[in-house]
Amino acid sequence: MTESRSDIPSITDKTPPLKAGESVVGVHFLGDRAVFVTGEEALLFVAPDGGEQRVAMHAGGILASAGNGERVVTGGDDGKVIATNAAGETRIIASDEKKRWIDHVALGPDGAVAWSVGKTAFVQNRKGEGRSLDLASTAGGLAFMPKGFRLAIAHYNGATLWFPNVQGKPETLDWKGSHLGITVSPDGKFIITPMQEPMLHGWRLMDGKHMRMSGYAARVRSMEWTAGGDFLATGGADQLILWPFQTKDGPMGKQPTLYAPHSARLNIVACHPKQPVVACGYADGLVLLVRVADGAEILAKRPGDAPISALGWSNAGTRLAFGCEDGEAGIVDLT
Repeated sequence: MTESRSDIPSITDKTPPLKAGESVVGVHFLGDRAVFVTGEEALLFVAPDGGEQRVAMHAGGILASAGNGERVVTGGDDGKVIATNAAGETRIIASDEKKRWIDHVALGPDGAVAWSVGKTAFVQNRKGEGRSLDLASTAGGLAFMPKGFRLAIAHYNGATLWFPNVQGKPETLDWKGSHLGITVSPDGKFIITPMQEPMLHGWRLMDGKHMRMSGYAARVRSMEWTAGGDFLATGGADQLILWPFQTKDGPMGKQPTLYAPHSARLNIVACHPKQPVVACGYADGLVLLVRVADGAEILAKRPGDAPISALGWSNAGTRLAFGCEDGEAGIVDLT
């Protein structure tokens, strides 16, 4: 495959130029509007007709965001956790008394939200009832389990699985080292964390068996499950790395599938919500759509001046939004 991708199908003509004005640290969709999370203070809503609405959120930088199609929750260095709905209306969920940074946020089933401040993880259910859990080290990432009110927390030397409504000691998953993120397979059978080193670590929950996934050039900063949960798509290399999870053993004893090799690092991956397709955003600004079945590529954005820093699909999978570190952004129309 040529580096320019001039010989593959292109949909770059379906991407009108857009300027977020600041570095884009997250992309979500609320209704038919794309929501760009900027690194400083605000969300930028963009409608299908190009109409823009900028909503001020935080008195400082936005450090984390999560969206579920109904609301976007952000955490800032002003110590606030704020939810925004499709109309652009905001509500403060929590405000840290000491104005400590909100490092991570996550959205769960039935309206639950979680966030972390240093060594403490917090959850709040739909009724607004909150719980907290003190950890031995700083939380590296949060993710809700697909069933029940249970939170997975990454941290130094492993991960913790916590039932906020249950008295007793949370379950711990041990593995030495710094775990700087976490994801749960859609069937709830596997927990995967990116390590400080260029590798992933995983646990099979039925028996606690360990999985080590290596071969990366750099730390893995982006990973998502493909539609149906058959593969875990990851960045961190100069190509797309797909780990197989179709069987009860997951990737144990198996090799990953490698697609879309490029001269720049793959920074961000975003999986189509309904089809086995992965959007890949590279450090030189290139965006490719890659079909999982055979690695076929479609050019969605040509290389630019800055790395891709965020990717997000609409709920129906008909639009893909991207953002870059220099504020360049766009929405690819696939209809």
